[in-house]
Amino acid sequence: MTNPLLDFSALPLFDRIEPAHVGPAMDTLLAQAEQALEQVTAADFPARWHDIAQVLDVATENLSRAWGAVSHLNSVADTPELRAAYNAALPRVTEFWTRLGADERLYAQYKAIDVAQLNAEQRQAHKNAIRNFVLSGAELAGVARERFAQIQERQAELSQKFSENALDSTEAFAYYATAAELAGLPQDVIDSAQAQAAAEQREGYKLTLKMPSYLPVMQFAHSSALREKLYRAYNTRASDQSPAEHAGFDNSAIMSEILALRLEEAQLLGYRNFGEVSVVAKMAESPTQVIDFLRDLARRARPYAEKDVADLRAFASEKLQIRDPQPWDYAYIGEKLKEERYAFSEQEVKQYFTAPKVLAGLFKIIETLFEVSISRDSTPVWKPGVEFFRIEREGQLVGQFYLDQPARTGKRGGAWMDDVRARWLRPDNGQLQTPVAHLVCNFADGVGGKPALLTHDDVTTLFHEFGHGLHHMLTQVNERDVSGISGVEWDAVELPSQFMENFCWEWDVLKHMTAHVDTGEPLPRALFDKMLAAKNFQSGMQTLRQVEFSLFDMLLHTQTDASRDVMSLLAEVRAEVAVIQAPAYSRPAHTFSHIFSGGYAAGYYSYKWAEVLSADAYAAFEESARQHATGTLNVETGRQYRRAILEAGGSRPAMESFKAFRGREPSIDALLRHQGMA
Repeated sequence: MTNPLLDFSALPLFDRIEPAHVGPAMDTLLAQAEQALEQVTAADFPARWHDIAQVLDVATENLSRAWGAVSHLNSVADTPELRAAYNAALPRVTEFWTRLGADERLYAQYKAIDVAQLNAEQRQAHKNAIRNFVLSGAELAGVARERFAQIQERQAELSQKFSENALDSTEAFAYYATAAELAGLPQDVIDSAQAQAAAEQREGYKLTLKMPSYLPVMQFAHSSALREKLYRAYNTRASDQSPAEHAGFDNSAIMSEILALRLEEAQLLGYRNFGEVSVVAKMAESPTQVIDFLRDLARRARPYAEKDVADLRAFASEKLQIRDPQPWDYAYIGEKLKEERYAFSEQEVKQYFTAPKVLAGLFKIIETLFEVSISRDSTPVWKPGVEFFRIEREGQLVGQFYLDQPARTGKRGGAWMDDVRARWLRPDNGQLQTPVAHLVCNFADGVGGKPALLTHDDVTTLFHEFGHGLHHMLTQVNERDVSGISGVEWDAVELPSQFMENFCWEWDVLKHMTAHVDTGEPLPRALFDKMLAAKNFQSGMQTLRQVEFSLFDMLLHTQTDASRDVMSLLAEVRAEVAVIQAPAYSRPAHTFSHIFSGGYAAGYYSYKWAEVLSADAYAAFEESARQHATGTLNVETGRQYRRAILEAGGSRPAMESFKAFRGREPSIDALLRHQGMA
């Protein structure tokens, strides 16, 4: 028991886990899971849900939790030693899960279970399990079965390498700018860049491709040459267009091989392409339905997007003397136009969003709306600055979560929620296991003793990830495989996250979560009104950008020619959808981690699909606010939403949960209205 990865008495011992623990822990846990599999597939083992869970699910949950801790550290605290240990264990872990999912003996046991003896939650979990066995190749035999397993292992290796290349190519870039080059940048960004350079005993100001550095340069730097330098570096990461010294990070061949393997996997399962496989477990009925949805949305958004671009070009010419705007100029032009049109800037707003105040405000919303309390808790963490909290209702523990906000070296970009463990009425001891989540962001750290400042986009990101976390933690389902986000259709899983974003635009909400970093004054109502007026600024362009990524993803995965060039397809999609054409060297697909290493393959459309659901769900709060002359934090509506959506988790189809809340199927009207495109 000296190996912390084998201690399941409480939460992961993140402060004690070392790379040397990974291999031995996986040896032990894989052997235990293997033994459990043999036990439940023996001829005399009863085909009963509880009996199988008591042996196999307990063993595989231990494996999942330990491997989850290792995977998490690999994402947030990457080191060469940990990466080596992770990559050494990855093929063995993948091989076991692949074999488990396709085990014909276990499949036969599940098919033999008397469904009439199961409760509603178990029936849904059983239905999902049978579907997943088929999608995992359980009905394949001989050479096809062997090849399917090889494909899964190779895909796991390639996805990990894709992710590593994206991280390494991002971290390999640094530019040490002069003070003159930084003209226009916010002071806190300049201070941070100077501190980073000084930490390396370097002169000047260190700029990187991490978002807290890259984005302010694109928005505020007066120097077009500086913006172009960072734009080119950012948009050629992990590609054939990267600098020669970064050639080892090129994802081109990896992408081609992943796509070929996915197509082969789909055809082994009897489908024409991977897109068809992807939608089996989703709300959408077919890739064609998704493509039609995206093209319809593009058609509706296009007139607004074309006006956005025309406005930008006219403003650039008249006010900034930029006659022929280039792709790296548009964020800068947009920021200047927004400042003139609405008389405020992101930088002005940012001074009011200190991270501690925002977090306290967010907690207050959750506590009010969902009738819970949130308080600090303690447990081992992986880095200083990582926080841990507990959620209770009427004195009873509901769930807990880790919060890791700051960007740092060795932490992959973006923001995400991941589960540590799920809610589960454990079959081994009869105890109720409460859910625990990771909530991870990449925000700029505080500088000069001041608290971290968040942009309004950062605030929205924080709310988004908390929406996922609440879906995981507020569930009242006791069956592990359908509790929280487990078992929820992938294109509905963004509903609770995007739902929470709406509160970031409510005055009654925001006024309680702002305090100027220097004066402590709350956000002025006049400034909020300007923000609200600017809310749908460039929403047409932004919608088309998301449609471009989503359509590219689905078309990429509905091709039946594995040799098709990725970049030529992207060029076709851009020609159809985009209103600003990117340079020929731009390679966004090469770091499109969502679809190549993040589980969104042929599923990136889920963000727009679920936005229809989330906008319509939020409209219920707007309706109750009008009806009762209250704010949107209506406790009764919050209770209905919590019970119908959050507490139900994956225990029933997402459409049933939505209709239980709204009393009807979703409508696109609220989304178009919220985005100013009605």
